[in-house]
Amino acid sequence: MDLIVKMKFGAHLYGTAGPTSDVDYKGVFLPSREEILLARIPKSRMFSTGDAISKNTATDIDEEIYSLHYFIQLAAGGQTVAMDMLHAPETFWLVHTDIWREIVRQRQRFYTKNIGAFVTYARRQAAKYGIKGSRLHAAATVLTLLKSTDPTTKLRDLWNRLPRNAHCFDAGQDPNGMRLYQVCGKTFQESAAVGYVIPILEKFHTAYGERARLAAENKNIDWKAVSHALRATLQTRDILTFNTIRYPLPDAPFLMQVKAGQLDYTGQVAPILESLIDDVEQLLQNSPLPDKVDDAYWDRFICETLESHRFKRS
Repeated sequence: MDLIVKMKFGAHLYGTAGPTSDVDYKGVFLPSREEILLARIPKSRMFSTGDAISKNTATDIDEEIYSLHYFIQLAAGGQTVAMDMLHAPETFWLVHTDIWREIVRQRQRFYTKNIGAFVTYARRQAAKYGIKGSRLHAAATVLTLLKSTDPTTKLRDLWNRLPRNAHCFDAGQDPNGMRLYQVCGKTFQESAAVGYVIPILEKFHTAYGERARLAAENKNIDWKAVSHALRATLQTRDILTFNTIRYPLPDAPFLMQVKAGQLDYTGQVAPILESLIDDVEQLLQNSPLPDKVDDAYWDRFICETLESHRFKRS
């Protein structure tokens, strides 16, 4: 396997490694001539000393090496793993080539408003644990209105009375020109009957409220997932503010406390995550970054790399 780069990754890169942290490696490889010609280029090759049953220990090693094609695809999509690799300090590179140096030199070509994908995970965690009480209140407000109405009534008949706020709003039209109304991420056509909408919102309200209650008691919280959400948001803010990601992460000590479940979720962690998400969303809105990656540039890069290293020009 022709390695383009191989690097130390994960907690050791972020500065959050502890005594029990295993060792992660990531990399990129150049596919073989046969894989290219037979259209059998794998997305990645993986190796692990651990197993699928027990948790990895400090002596375990996890390694994943992406094909050049797939890595470019990940980076163009603003995926966190690719962004981490692109910004890893050279001291973490165990193997590298001129191909990797050129990719890193051009990494800002991957900077688009699509790096908002970094905070998609954070938003999911925020919603999962009821980070915004206003979200729960918004669903309750809509339910109060709908329950005071005949179940056969259509949303269109209540259109001007439906609440509008950060979590309840007009969501455009479907392909048939039907107006859409969104409530806390749930979208309904104007033709939907009140009796159809109520059970869906009740289910959301009940489940969401219970998660928020447990979160307030520091129960049933996936602290590792929350720390990942915070890390992704902080890294996005770094790119939008400093045009890079700083390693080790300046907030590594705080992230380690979160991951260990040493802080109060509602009083200490949730307000910070909420504020970070708001900051990043505002930075993205005001950012001059393009909407999408210049795919033609990276297509040419892949082709020229393969022609130079796999197919000699005649």
